[in-house]
Amino acid sequence: MPLLVLIALVVGGIAGVAILTHLFGFSKLHRFDDAEAARMAFLREWPDVATGTITLSADRHSALIETDKGPALVWAMGADSSVRFLADADAQETKTGLSIRLADLTAPNIRIRLAPDERRAWLTSMKVPR
Repeated sequence: MPLLVLIALVVGGIAGVAILTHLFGFSKLHRFDDAEAARMAFLREWPDVATGTITLSADRHSALIETDKGPALVWAMGADSSVRFLADADAQETKTGLSIRLADLTAPNIRIRLAPDERRAWLTSMKVPR
């Protein structure tokens, strides 16, 4: 098989997979239906940690959860969710939400979208310096 035909097949196959992934809705950012969905996402990663109050963001892509280990963040990471504890976090307000720096190589900087009134409430609840 000529190289140009092989390249066309590979590029066409990759483009086809990307288009089908988008058309079937698998490229949408994860959205929490309610606070209980955020709690279940948290418990999937930390089943032995007790949870308290849950503050869901207005866009439903992130949630702040009070736990017995301190505040934790559950946020959409593509079509799934991820969880990090915020004990040693440094949060800064941005134009669109918060930028949270963690001492964690797997998620050193998390950016979440929040309305202006949500930002201040979350910063207070997180108890991290601005």
